[in-house]
Amino acid sequence: MPTNDSAAPLRIERDGDVAVVVLDNPPLNLFDAAAFDAMETVAGELIALTDPSRPDRARAVLVEARGKVVSGGVDVTYFRDIAEGPEPARRGAELWARLLTVANTFEDLPVPTVFAAHGLCLTAAFELALSCDILLAAEKASFGLVEIVVGLTPSMGGPQRLAERAGPARAKELIYTGERYPAAVLERWNVVNRVLPDDGFAEAAREYVHRVAAGPTVAHAATKRLATVAVRDGARAADALVPEISGPLFATDDLRGAVASFLGEGPGKATYSGR
Repeated sequence: MPTNDSAAPLRIERDGDVAVVVLDNPPLNLFDAAAFDAMETVAGELIALTDPSRPDRARAVLVEARGKVVSGGVDVTYFRDIAEGPEPARRGAELWARLLTVANTFEDLPVPTVFAAHGLCLTAAFELALSCDILLAAEKASFGLVEIVVGLTPSMGGPQRLAERAGPARAKELIYTGERYPAAVLERWNVVNRVLPDDGFAEAAREYVHRVAAGPTVAHAATKRLATVAVRDGARAADALVPEISGPLFATDDLRGAVASFLGEGPGKATYSGR
C-alpha cells in the first residue's frame, strides 16, 4: 500500500525533516484488517525513511490522526472472525506477533518519535502511542485500554510499556478497570509527557516535533538507546554501552560544528544537519 495513497487508513506524509504518520479511517479511525495491514506497511517504510545513510532521511516521526477522535479502538468484528474461525489460538498468536513487530519497529527507529493525541485514544492507537518516545496530548484527550470489554488483555505492548512509564500497579489499575483516563491524570502518572491547550494543538505538536528534528539526530539516537537499556537492563548495563554508543559522536559533523559554534559564538547558536 503506497504511502501516497490518500485512501489508506494509515499513510505517511512528509513535512520537511519530519515523517508524519496519519491515521485516517473515518468515522472513528477503527483498526480493522486494512488498518493493521497499512500499519505494517508504514512501519517498514519508516525504517527506510529514517535510515542514516539516506540523504533525505526523516529526522523525526510524528503520529497524528484526522477527525474528532484519535481512535475508537479495534473493529470488534475482526476479533470475532478470529474467535469463531478455525484454530483461533494460533491465529490470535499470529496477530499479536504481527502487531508487536510493528510496535517494536516504531520503538527502535533511530530518530525521535512523537505521538499527538487530540481526542479519545483507545486500544491499538494508545498502544502505538506507548511505543513512541514522546506522547503529547490535548487537554480534552482521554485514553483507555478497554480490551476487557471483549475478554482480552492489551497485547500490542500496552501493559509492559505502561508499567515502564507509570509502574506496574498503575498499569494494572488502568487495564483492570477498562476506564478512560483524562490526559491530566496520565501526565501525573508519567504516561503523557505534556498536556497542551486544545486550541492550536495540532500546530503546537508540529512545532514541537520540528524543534526536536532540528537537533543532533545521531546524538538523539544514542539517547534513545541508552535510556531504553537503562530501563530494561539497569543503569550499569547502559554504562557499559556508553563507549560504543557515545564515542562515535565525536566523529559527527553535528558535534564538530556545534563545538566550533559554541567556542566562536557562544551556546545555543549551532545548527545541525543530522550527520
